[in-house]
Amino acid sequence: MGTLALHTEDVGLGLYSSLGLIESDKGIPGTPLVLPLLSSLLERSVQKNEKLLDSMKKKDAITIFHGLKAPTMSIRKYIDRIFKYSGCTPSCFVVAYIYMDRFLQQTDVYLTSLNVHRLLITAVMLAVKFVEDVYYNNAYYARVGGITIAEMNRMEMKFLFSLEFRLHVTTETFKSYCLQLEKEAAAEYKIERPIQVCGLKESWPNKDEPKCATTIARYSC
Repeated sequence: MGTLALHTEDVGLGLYSSLGLIESDKGIPGTPLVLPLLSSLLERSVQKNEKLLDSMKKKDAITIFHGLKAPTMSIRKYIDRIFKYSGCTPSCFVVAYIYMDRFLQQTDVYLTSLNVHRLLITAVMLAVKFVEDVYYNNAYYARVGGITIAEMNRMEMKFLFSLEFRLHVTTETFKSYCLQLEKEAAAEYKIERPIQVCGLKESWPNKDEPKCATTIARYSC
């Protein structure tokens, strides 16, 4: 099992608290801020990618994560559904965000409305398995995600091999992605920033994550 030491000193407890990653002492139920922020980031990335592909008259590489048509459920509602039924901590969604970014860096896939839902359910399931002590099986996540067990199993294996089974996330990497999500909360924040794609295979043996911008928004590559 992997663990994220959110309680350690000088790692941004204020940041984690603002994103809803640390349970409030008041015990007031609510939606952790990280969920709408992640959905907003993914939705805008999908929009940008699809506009880019359309302008380039280019088709995205088809993978097992692609559906025949975009799901009717929005990304926001899909994330809320996963959170509601998985019973996992909000931190798992940050880890899932990191996994999705790694997957996009390792492949030629663009994040679109045809694959974002399946990539999301797969990434969250793997994050829960790696971070949490107790979790549901693949069959349960398949029902939550609205897919078959066979599809869930195939996507899990494809995702793992694409990441070369590198699921460990350091505290520093976790914090850097939390900062990206915090920026998403600012109304004037733009993701149309230069994207630097790094050679992960060369950097991962010695480092958990290359020091470069995230690539969820593949539209500028």
